[in-house]
Amino acid sequence: MAISQQVDADLKAALKARDQAKTSCLRLIKAAFNNKAKELKRELEQDEEIKILGSLAKQRRDSIEQFTKGGRQDLADQEKAELALIGLYMPAQLDEAGINAVLDEVFAEIQPQSVKEMGQVMKAVMARLQGQADGKLVNQLVRQR
Repeated sequence: MAISQQVDADLKAALKARDQAKTSCLRLIKAAFNNKAKELKRELEQDEEIKILGSLAKQRRDSIEQFTKGGRQDLADQEKAELALIGLYMPAQLDEAGINAVLDEVFAEIQPQSVKEMGQVMKAVMARLQGQADGKLVNQLVRQR
């Protein structure tokens, strides 16, 4: 089942259960999918849906950080709940060991000599991971090498 179809089914279930928080977040995801589909004038493929979910998750993580700094724990908790819901539709996230395995492969192929080639490495790594890891974490691991 495609991610968008799963979101639709879960949205119907949340509406029937009168779960306001879940309904709101699922509507947001569905709207993001619909907006991108209208922009492209075609149905979305699964990797495109994963990219959208990744950007929504990134927005939530940034919001959580800002709300926590601003002392608004109530809003941070709300964003954490939305992030958890978005995470249900994303591929399983790799841990550092899994990311390092992909980094080993990419470094063996590209053999970067300096920090100037970091963009090539990041592009190759993120293409292979496709939403399975947070870009900030990948960036940190690449910089460490």
